[in-house]
Amino acid sequence: MFTITQDMVMDTLNMFAFLAAELTVLFLLISYLVGVLQEYIPPAKIQSILSGKNGQGYIVAGLLGAITPFCSCSTIPFLKGLLRAKAGFGTMMVFLFASPLLNPIIIGLFAVTFGLKVTVFYFAIAMGVSIIAGYTLEKLGFEKYVKESAYIAPEPKCCGSTCGAAKKAPQSKWMKIWNSTWTDFKKVLPYLIGGIALGSMIYGFMPTEFVASVASENNPFAIPVAAVIGIPLYIRAEAVIPLSAALAAKGMSLGAVMALIIGSAGASLTEVILLKSIFKNQMIAAFLVVILGMAIGAGFLYQFIF
Repeated sequence: MFTITQDMVMDTLNMFAFLAAELTVLFLLISYLVGVLQEYIPPAKIQSILSGKNGQGYIVAGLLGAITPFCSCSTIPFLKGLLRAKAGFGTMMVFLFASPLLNPIIIGLFAVTFGLKVTVFYFAIAMGVSIIAGYTLEKLGFEKYVKESAYIAPEPKCCGSTCGAAKKAPQSKWMKIWNSTWTDFKKVLPYLIGGIALGSMIYGFMPTEFVASVASENNPFAIPVAAVIGIPLYIRAEAVIPLSAALAAKGMSLGAVMALIIGSAGASLTEVILLKSIFKNQMIAAFLVVILGMAIGAGFLYQFIF
């Protein structure tokens, strides 16, 4: 019979306090540095770079996606901006795949939580598959599955509280970046705390034997199940990484952890709904196949190599 002990409660509280402090500082620091970077690389400049017709555009698109963590309400207008700027379809898709998977917040959390080796592996897989998928979809002619309405310029809109901020008195560039960083942090704070709390409870209370029997390396279905669950299970990277760390500490294979992270960070039902304003169903299906294939492939490859 499962019994909650004082040691379990203390382990949970200690893990929560440690993760909350560490990840809060990390999130604020990385977000501010990204804000400084974006100050010198505005969206118009990104569109100009991605409009190039050489093969380097795919790599550039992946790298730009890795340094531009857009919120969901700004991603769709940005992608439409790429279309209107006549950026290549393939480079646009690389950006779409890479941006949610490789933003600096995820990479920073990955490095702190799982170490450099796992982080490098994750980065290489996400970047490589994003580039290959974007190139392949363009060569297969999937551009025809972009809706005509996506080329129509949208009305200017604000994301979150930026409207109110714009009406305030002029501020220094650095203060604006900090205000934006703090606003973003407040938006993700419920997800961050929720993920840390859930992860801490799993770490403190979940029996190791249960996790080991369900999602250990000995279970051949652990990786595909984790990947499939990750897509509809909309968990932000700020939450899924501490959650995954807790699962790994309880015996979940790192291959399954990798699949869960890629599936949940790379796609979600909310994102799919938003993408339907740009893509037809065939392109939506291709998008999901790429993310699911990447998640499952990365999980099995990690277990094979390491």
